[in-house]
Amino acid sequence: MRIPKSEMPVKIDVPGAMARQQTDFGDASGYGKIGGEHFTLAQGTDISELLQGLEGDLCQAPHWGYLIKGELTVRYQDGSEEAVGSGDLFYWPPGHTVKATQDAEFVLFSPQHEHTPVLDHINRKLHS
Repeated sequence: MRIPKSEMPVKIDVPGAMARQQTDFGDASGYGKIGGEHFTLAQGTDISELLQGLEGDLCQAPHWGYLIKGELTVRYQDGSEEAVGSGDLFYWPPGHTVKATQDAEFVLFSPQHEHTPVLDHINRKLHS
């Protein structure tokens, strides 16, 4: 799920301040502590091979995030794909992989007990 900032409903709009809110943007109940993460990926980086060996060969942690710059393509377990562009707020449910179609910089908020093992798995693949 993703939404461009320009499509987010405006809740407050006064001189010098604007707040936008997209409700029902994922469910964090039951996930415990959330980790804040910052990533940069060079154009062409595809993490699919690094996820091999995980359940479904995909990241099974949910993420809420914001793409600061660049473009990403997210592929989901059902084979569908979604482009995420600069300025997009997004939610990726469990069962996904990511490829940078442009140099990208983004932040994620993820349940740390679910995403830390994925990052550890990627590190083992990179250093084996």
